[in-house]
This record gives sequence, structure tokens and C-alpha cells, in this order.
Amino acid sequence: MCEFCTQHGEGKKWYLEMKNYADELFHEELSADKKDIVQANTRYEWSQLFWKYFVMPAVNGQACPPDNSAFRSRTLEETKIEHFGQVLPIEDVEQVIDRVDSITRMPCGCRFMSTGLTDKRYCFGFGIDKWGILGNFPGAASSLETLDKQEAKRIFRAFDDEGLVHSIWTGVTPYVIGLCNCDRDCGALRGWMEYGASNFFRAEYVCQVNWEQCTGCKTCMSQCQFGAQYYSSALSRVYISPKKCFGCGVCRAACPNNAIDLIPRRTVPEAAELWI
Repeated sequence: MCEFCTQHGEGKKWYLEMKNYADELFHEELSADKKDIVQANTRYEWSQLFWKYFVMPAVNGQACPPDNSAFRSRTLEETKIEHFGQVLPIEDVEQVIDRVDSITRMPCGCRFMSTGLTDKRYCFGFGIDKWGILGNFPGAASSLETLDKQEAKRIFRAFDDEGLVHSIWTGVTPYVIGLCNCDRDCGALRGWMEYGASNFFRAEYVCQVNWEQCTGCKTCMSQCQFGAQYYSSALSRVYISPKKCFGCGVCRAACPNNAIDLIPRRTVPEAAELWI
């Protein structure tokens, strides 16, 4: 399992541990080292900076100044402490949704920075009501949409069909702040694709093709954001490289023959220790 599971999940999936969503964690005083990295005393204070410099620009359509601390360069280890993610398949997304108290759909800062568009709503925050957003950022109210769990699941299923990669994110690890849906316009996925810079773990799974059911139609290949799928002309089958697969599982939604399975990463030797 990824290092967050060991450190913050007692060997289980860290994002399914309720303690990582707790109010006590949100308001606790951070250690001196963490304060220095995140430039805040608590996760609540950090959330205010996150909204000011990442979400509100997408709400207002106005780029924030590039000289603030939100844009300073961070090492991988610093990023893991401040704001880090992990890829999730739709099954785990739905388990997360079942665990949270409130779900708020909001404009995507990544899409605003990469495309200039303010109407792209691929980000879903948890517990936004306790962040004090409406009081501290009243201009955000018209851009926020509160969802019930069934509606949130319906939207994520639609994104799954569209080929968007689901990811879960921390706001000063291990506190979980929300779920996103990524493609090349997302800063995290774009950074990995173009610069090899990763600020998210691969999923706890990899995808595997069942060749007895695969007809070689290649429909699934259009879904893969990570270039992990290959076609064998000789065998008329698709192969998924476990070393390149991030385990998002969105390729399954496109397969007309249910020929793709999601299997635990730990059971595949060549992928078991590949996380970044």
C-alpha cells in the first residue's frame, strides 16, 4: 500500500479512515516544521489560503498575483505534507462519498489557470460549511453547488464514462479536503504528463485485460490518460502495462465486453512498489 496508508491509515486505505476527516484534525495546531512549509498555523488557516489563491480566481475570473507563497516551489516531500493526492477508481470514490457529511461542487482552479475558463466544475469539496467560506468569501456563494450523495455519485459515474481520472486530495496531510476529476487541463495530471512532476500517488490497484473476453476493439484505449494500453495486432488483443497503469479504472467504462478487471496493486510484483 502507499506510504500514506502506513502513516495515516494503520495499513488500510488512508482515505477511508474517518479520523482523516475529523474536525479535531482540521483545527489542531500544526507542528513548527509544518507551519514553515504550509505558511499557516492550522489546517483551517491553510484552507482560507487555498480558497483565496486557488478557488476564488476561478470564481472571479481574475488571476491571483504570482508572488504569493501559494506558488513558491516545493520539494516532493513538502508537497506530500501540504497538498497531495491519490488516484481512485470509481468504487473507492463512492466509498469516500458515503463517509463525508457534505459535498460541494465548485469551480476548478486548475482549469481556470490552464484554459481561462471559469465554468468548469470538476472539483468537489468536503465539509465546506465548516471552512467558513460563505462568511469569509461571500463572492463564492453563487459558484458553489451543494450535492446529496446520490447526485454526487451520478456525476462521478458520468465523469468515469467521459474518461476523467478521479483523485482524492489532502489539505495539510492527512486531512482530506476533496475529490477532483483530472485530464490534461488539470495541473496535477498535466505536470506529470509534461514534466514528470507528480503530486499524487497511483491507485491501490492496476487494471488487467481478460483476454478471453477482449475482442480487440480498442475502444478502451481512448480512455487511458497514462499511455498504459497497447494493442497487439498479432493477437488482436489489448494489453495494459502494469508499470504504467495508475489504476484509475476509467478504461472499464468504455469496454463493451467487460473485459477489464481491477486488481490490487500488491498482487502484481512489477507494480507493487510503484506509487509515483
